Formats: sequence, C-alpha cells, structure tokens
Amino acid sequence: MGCSKFNSQETSVSMVVVVVSLLFFSTFLLTDAQPLVPAIITFGDSAVDVGNNNYLPTIFKADFPPYGRDFVSHTPTGRFCNGKLATDFTAETLGFTNFAPAYLSPQASGNNLLIGANFASAASGYYDKTAYLYHALSLPQQLEYFKEYKSKLANLAGSSKASSIISGALYILSAGSSDFVQNYYIDPFLYKVYSPDEFSNILIQRFSSFINELYGLGARRIGVTSLPPFGCLPAAITLFGFGSNGCVSRLNSDAQNFNKKVTSAANQLQEQLSGLKIAIFDIYTPLYNIIKSPSKYGFAEARRGCCGTGTVETSVLCNPKSIGTCSNATEYVFWDSVHPSQAANQQLADSLLVQGIILIS
Repeated sequence: MGCSKFNSQETSVSMVVVVVSLLFFSTFLLTDAQPLVPAIITFGDSAVDVGNNNYLPTIFKADFPPYGRDFVSHTPTGRFCNGKLATDFTAETLGFTNFAPAYLSPQASGNNLLIGANFASAASGYYDKTAYLYHALSLPQQLEYFKEYKSKLANLAGSSKASSIISGALYILSAGSSDFVQNYYIDPFLYKVYSPDEFSNILIQRFSSFINELYGLGARRIGVTSLPPFGCLPAAITLFGFGSNGCVSRLNSDAQNFNKKVTSAANQLQEQLSGLKIAIFDIYTPLYNIIKSPSKYGFAEARRGCCGTGTVETSVLCNPKSIGTCSNATEYVFWDSVHPSQAANQQLADSLLVQGIILIS
C-alpha cells in the first residue's frame, strides 16, 4: 500500500519496526527455523476469534462469504475480516507457518495442538453476561477449555515438553469492546445503574482475576490489547452519533479511561506475580491515527466498512447479498462496520511488534 509523507515520529516508529523485524528474522535463521515462542494461545472476542463461533448457537458468526475472501484460502474461516487478523500477522512474524487452530474446530487435534490453540469467541468479554447474552464463550469457559487443552497437550507431548510449551508460550487476550458496545451502551439495566467509570472498574476486577488464574495455570508471557477507539467504529457512529459523521467522543473517552485502568492493573499484577511478563498492546492510538488521517496511511475510506453500506453491517448482516460491498478492501480501514480490514490489521500488527518485545526477550 502506498503512503504519503510521514512525520519524524512516524518515521522513527517505522524504523523500529524494520530493525525489530530484521532482529526477529536473523534470530529465526539462527534457531533452525524455530518460532521465537513455542506456541501462541489466544483468549477473547471477535478481534481474535479464528472460528470458534462457527460451532456455537450464536448469531455472531463469520463462516460465510464475503468474510475470508482475501484470506490465503479465499474462503471464510470464522475470522471477522476479509483476510488475516493482526494476531495472524504477529504469528507469521514470530516464525509460525501455520496458525493455532480454533479449539472447537476439528483441526484442534494431534500435532496441531503443539503450536497452541485459540479459545476466543466473538461477542465475549470480561463481563460474563455479555457472552451469555449472545451465546458466546465467556472467559471462564475459555479457561476451562484451556485446562482441557493442557491435559491433551501432556498426553500428546509428555508432561515435561507440555510444561515447557505452556510456560514459554505467548498468550494473547483481547476483550472489553463487546462489554461496552454490545452490552453496556444498549442495556438500561447497566447504564442506569453504573456510570462508565464504575462499569470499567467491574471489568478491571474481572481482568485481574482472569490474569491471576491464567498465571496459576502456567502462563508467563501475556499480551493484552487495549480497547480501540470504539467511538470511531462505523456502527458506533451510526448508532450513537445522532446523525454526525464524526467519532463519538464520549465513547472514546470511556475507552481511554478503561485503557488507563487496565495499564495500571497490569503493572500491579507484574509486581505481584513472580516471573510474569505482561504487556498492554495499545490498539487505540495507531487505529485512531489511521481513522483520523487515512490517506496518510494509504487508505481512502475510514467512515464506512467495505461490506454493504458499511455503516451497520457486521456478522449476519454482512453477507453475499449485501448491496454495495466494495471490490478492493485494501482502500478501507474497516472491513465491516466494526472490524478492521486485513490492510489495517497489517499496520496494527506492526505496532504490536514494537510493543511486544518485552514478551519474547
């Protein structure tokens, strides 16, 4: 994708990405083509779900066209994207030639489990009732499947190797957006009882409990994505913007407030839990910058998603009969009205690469 002039800060970040990529590549060559971590294990929501919801009785699925049209296989996989997720690009950078399978899929068996597993479920979140509302896997349910995965891994590889994989793996957690956009903002029983700040505190408690339990199960390298600027999602502007075409500032403020809290909580956890490496991946800033100045990053459209009108379509509303779906998604920041396109995910992955060095060093 072509880009116009970068300012000095953007140039320095780009240089860091290049240097880090070269470092990773040279390390990759020196380790007989072994990935830099033994496995990638993922929890969370639609930003990282690679197909678990295909096997659940939920309306939040992406196992039909046009989802996946630009993926390697040109078929829908359950990813809420036209192609790869940011975490897919990260896996490739770390040296993986295959992606860890969705745990509920038939592919989650045999040697495929040696490179990790993905337990994420679209419409899940820190708040368990968000997942229950949409028949998705809650984080506690995802952890139960992880425990089952550990047993399968020990049977497959032996207890010693399995333990090494579990302790050396990179763990990724993405949650919180559905709690706000698909639950809090639309449920009067929540927003009339709790202020956004109070609701954030509830989510942070759940976050800390989840990390503590995951640590107890052997995780030592955990990357957690921040909330994105969900006030800039096309669907959020349509639903909560009252006719405006601009980002909904109050929603973005809620995201920023949560991000400060989760960063503070992560710092406390790292101090409390011996040997834990935890990093908060700032998704907010790079995505906001792309949305506010799309042409600077090679995009033509940031207000609408590629699928359909691009203002409300996601999941079942984004389908082969969606009128108006764009022919070239590389020009769009968003694929549907909620999820970034593969092209945007590539740029987000570059940012994750820089921020996640601590987890693999």
